[in-house]
Amino acid sequence: MTMKTYSTKPSDIKREWFVVDATDKPLGRLAAEVAKILRGKHKPIFAPHLDTGDFVIVINASKVKLTGHKDEELIYWHTMWPGGLRSVSRGKLIAEKPERAIRRAVKGMLPHNKLGAAMIRKLKVYAGAEHPHEAQQPKPLEIEV
Repeated sequence: MTMKTYSTKPSDIKREWFVVDATDKPLGRLAAEVAKILRGKHKPIFAPHLDTGDFVIVINASKVKLTGHKDEELIYWHTMWPGGLRSVSRGKLIAEKPERAIRRAVKGMLPHNKLGAAMIRKLKVYAGAEHPHEAQQPKPLEIEV
C-alpha cells in the first residue's frame, strides 16, 4: 500500500479572522505570533509556497511595550534621494505612529518576496480599542508573554 503526499491546493485554504490585544505585550513577541498566524504555520495544511494564513486585527497598538533600552534604539531607512538617510527612535515611533511600528516588526518576520507582500495585507493594526471588522466575527487570540 502506497501513500500519496498531500499537497495543499488554493481551494483548500479557509481563512479566519483573529483579534489580538497588544496591551502590555512586548513588541517582538507579539510580532512573532502575529507573523506565524499570517503565514499559516499554525495550520496542518501549511505549505511554504502558498499563503495559507489567516487575517489578524491588532488593537491597542499604542499600548505595546518595549523591554530594556530598545525605546532609545534607532531605526534607519533611506529615501533613495542623495543625503536621504533618516532615523527615528523606536520609542518615538511607537508614541507617534504605533500602527507603523507593529507593521514594520511583523513585516520583517515574513518572507521578503511577493508572498510576504500578500501576507502583510492581511494584517490590520489600530492604535485604539475599536476596529471596523465586527462583520467578520473575529475570534480573540491570546498571546502568552
